[in-house]
Amino acid sequence: MSSSIKKNFLYNAFYNVLTLILPLITTPYISRVMGAERIGIYSYAYSVAYYFGLFILLGLNNYGNRTIAGVREDKEQLSKAFWSIYAMQIMMTIIIIIVYIGYVLFFAENKLMAWIQIIYLISVAFDINWFFYGMEQFKMTVTRNSIIKILNLILILLLVKGQNDLYIYAIIMVTGMLVSQLALWMFLKRFIILVKIEITDVLQHIKPNLVLFIPVLAISLYTTMSKIILGALSTMEAVGFYENSNKLTQIPSMAITSLGTVMLPRMSNLVANGKHNEATKYIQKSLIVSVFLSCAMAFGICAVSKKFVPIFYGEGYDPCVEIISILVLSSIFISWANVIRTQYLIPNKQDKIYIISVFLGAGINIVTNLILIPYLDALGAAIATFFAELSVCAYQTYRVRKEIKVIKYMLQCTPFLISGIVMYILVSLIPFVTNNLITLCIKVITGAIIYLTMIGIYYKLGLKKTINS
Repeated sequence: MSSSIKKNFLYNAFYNVLTLILPLITTPYISRVMGAERIGIYSYAYSVAYYFGLFILLGLNNYGNRTIAGVREDKEQLSKAFWSIYAMQIMMTIIIIIVYIGYVLFFAENKLMAWIQIIYLISVAFDINWFFYGMEQFKMTVTRNSIIKILNLILILLLVKGQNDLYIYAIIMVTGMLVSQLALWMFLKRFIILVKIEITDVLQHIKPNLVLFIPVLAISLYTTMSKIILGALSTMEAVGFYENSNKLTQIPSMAITSLGTVMLPRMSNLVANGKHNEATKYIQKSLIVSVFLSCAMAFGICAVSKKFVPIFYGEGYDPCVEIISILVLSSIFISWANVIRTQYLIPNKQDKIYIISVFLGAGINIVTNLILIPYLDALGAAIATFFAELSVCAYQTYRVRKEIKVIKYMLQCTPFLISGIVMYILVSLIPFVTNNLITLCIKVITGAIIYLTMIGIYYKLGLKKTINS
């Protein structure tokens, strides 16, 4: 991979992991101060607001990214594309906020928490990350967001002192999101100019954006919607268990999806210029990197979760052990499918395959949730998510098997899976030593040595030649 792609991947991976790590730093504190039930109250309200926010952005994270990447060499076209797309975003903001106010007035159980989430929806209105991703300006977005999120962390530790500070916590979280989006606007003038746009310029973006919104909506059915169904069919405590587990298990997924975010504009540009052979090489290398990272983190987290949970969350979070073990394994399927989606399907405008796959996953997830949650609570939601991600990955892989040498790539990635399983087994066999913290440290270090040693041998025996070919 080129040096610019490596840098952008590292920038975006750093930010996405930071986005998860900072809440993980506060989680041991918040879980003890507020408890699972109050965490569940915030998580449920935010999940509902997030769902409304999806209808503001629609499919812009993919469509806006792809569109900007295709015209970024021409400042006039670039400016016209940005303002016409953003005009559509503002139109949707007005409509969605009006609908959300109706929800708060007539349906929300915790109205104060729901009103606070309006700040989040306003932040979505100013979200233009899609533009900077299309421009491949990842360093700029990462630096700004990282500073603001660190300030968020400091405010939480300073101001949230007990259960009665739940709403202070909520305000800090959503205000941080708003400031983060507003800060990016000061850099916009470097890249675009004011141009006149017609209503037809705006309307031309609606249909293709809606097409890419369909899979976004379907994906939300087995991510955000899982928490909403869990809150409706179970308890807020169960939502809290699921939320805490999900924060941890998203780290592997977010690290891998960072690669997809970075590669989407590059692959769109390559496809637009007819450089298909170069694009295929990137896909192969991206799959290898994705499976290498996801297997290491997934099986590693599984192996240490039993010791990690009581140290990290405190007493009363034992259900998280099983939930984490199920959720984290799905990151392997997420990583594989993410490469296929962002580096082949979307750049090549194979949107139909993408849409069908996520609706398949959404259907499996909803049905499984409805069956399992009444009996297994948060664990049922985790199992439903696992099967949803597996089905999405399997369908996308099957549909592109003639265009991409998926069997060949799967064989090349199999040693990562074997190494992960061996690491998991050996680490699980390590006995208790003195206390949980020391045992955890020994398990982590041993697991890293085992996995990296096995992959080092594989690299020498054949992977090095594959990557450099």
